[in-house]
Amino acid sequence: MSEETSGTKVQQELERWTSTTRARAVEEVAERMGGRFPLAGAETVQPLYVPRVEEEGYLTQLGFPGEYPFTRGVQPTMYRGRHWTMRQYAGFGDATETNRRYRFLMQKGTKALSVAFDLPTQMGYDSDHPLALGEVGKVGVAIDTVEDLKVLFAGIPLDQVSTSMTINSTAGILLAMYLAVAQEQGVPAAKLRGTLQNDVLKEYMARGTYIYPPRPALRLITDVLAFCAEQVPAFNPISISGYHIREAGSDAIQEVAFCLADGLAYVEAAVQAGLNVDKFGRRLSFFFNSHNNFLEEIAKFRAARRLWARLLRERFGAGDEACKLRFHTQTAGCTLTAQQPTNNVVRVALQALAAVLGGTQSLHTNSLDEALALPAEESVKLALRTQQVIAHESGVADFVDPLAGSYAVEALTDGIERGARAYIERIDALGGMVAAIEQGFPQREIESSAYRYQLEVERQERIVVGVNQYQEAPGARPGNLLRLDPAIESRQTAGLAAVKASRDAGRVAAALATLQEVARGTGNLMPPILEAVTLRASVGEISDALREVFGVYRPAR
Repeated sequence: MSEETSGTKVQQELERWTSTTRARAVEEVAERMGGRFPLAGAETVQPLYVPRVEEEGYLTQLGFPGEYPFTRGVQPTMYRGRHWTMRQYAGFGDATETNRRYRFLMQKGTKALSVAFDLPTQMGYDSDHPLALGEVGKVGVAIDTVEDLKVLFAGIPLDQVSTSMTINSTAGILLAMYLAVAQEQGVPAAKLRGTLQNDVLKEYMARGTYIYPPRPALRLITDVLAFCAEQVPAFNPISISGYHIREAGSDAIQEVAFCLADGLAYVEAAVQAGLNVDKFGRRLSFFFNSHNNFLEEIAKFRAARRLWARLLRERFGAGDEACKLRFHTQTAGCTLTAQQPTNNVVRVALQALAAVLGGTQSLHTNSLDEALALPAEESVKLALRTQQVIAHESGVADFVDPLAGSYAVEALTDGIERGARAYIERIDALGGMVAAIEQGFPQREIESSAYRYQLEVERQERIVVGVNQYQEAPGARPGNLLRLDPAIESRQTAGLAAVKASRDAGRVAAALATLQEVARGTGNLMPPILEAVTLRASVGEISDALREVFGVYRPAR
């Protein structure tokens, strides 16, 4: 094809794209921004750039933003229309303390809330359980009953915020509690916005906060998907996480592969349960890590978006809306260092910028002191300000996929897609992701990757500034480290006892018996869970009722 012919082809496609209803929004946004604007000493900046000639399959590989396979983004205007959601993850101590942190973040400009739960809540134990001793409120907020969640959101109208909840094995219980709090606030379920992580498969390979064996756990997830499709249509009922897979030691290709393989397992289970992929598919969301290798991370996000679109189309015949991979990003906690913690500010800024250049829909930036303690208020504020500087001062948000066409970025994007697809094919050969987890395949791959990385650090083949090179004598630790009130555990257990003493114990017992009856059958578990939490059944009681039916997962090795 001659340069003139191929250039004409790209130009014709660009004109077609800009003539569509969706793409006209580009011009409307540009108008609101004062039209196209010049850079000092440069030509006028356009919102979207394309090659002058059709090279390397541009139209089929990259195409245009907002169009399948979405390599260049899921919206035609990306951040020219609206910035990503700046969502700061928080949760510690009891509900009262965490509520204060949420109010602080909202005063500083965050647009959405993200809840971290403590380990007992994540693993289905109440604060008075022997296994909860010493862990109550330590890595997140302690939630035992709906009364705690009422305090957590006191003074925060739930129809005016978007709430993300990082919860998995007990996700259905916490969602039910959130619905109960909204009902008591007078907010209809249809008006609630947010995201439930609800991704239990990655727990077996990366985090370990599982309760039940994989197959009944998968049933709980599909029940939540079906329930939300009917009752909470604006809520994302699952956030399929590559983040924790990367934190456990995977590389970028494994993060994409195992995350998308989990996603395929959820879609297949939902389709088998009778759900329509085009209906629930548009409410699926994803959660990725942003690590240190700047260009690789940008390419990773683009590759994941394109590969997911192709897999959904190939395997389920999904339409365009269901094929859009929408994702939240968190900067990499595993890259933060206790040595020279101020260096973490630079790491977080680079990782956040990579996420934005990769087209994230929402973003959490870690705080500089998180390798030492839960973040203090000043550190959290600086982490949020990092996002705001990128959004308002860097200029990158004025472009749609500004690195598209870079030889390095496109080569990395293609390579990550190929590598991830090869992993998914290996998982298919094992019988799918649930079977692969039961056989320990992804767990072994992640462990091997983590081991290789650590060897590279110890041999100084991989430099970590301030850790294995450029070290300094230990200095004074930051003076404003957050310290939890040691009385939290006793206050929490006392509050739980008070709720149990004031409720109708007979009705709670009957609700738990009904839940077990449904669990032994095939009905949706969400309605009886919602009934139980409304009657003030606790997270531990509901989890125990399901443990009796489903059993408890024990790793094979």
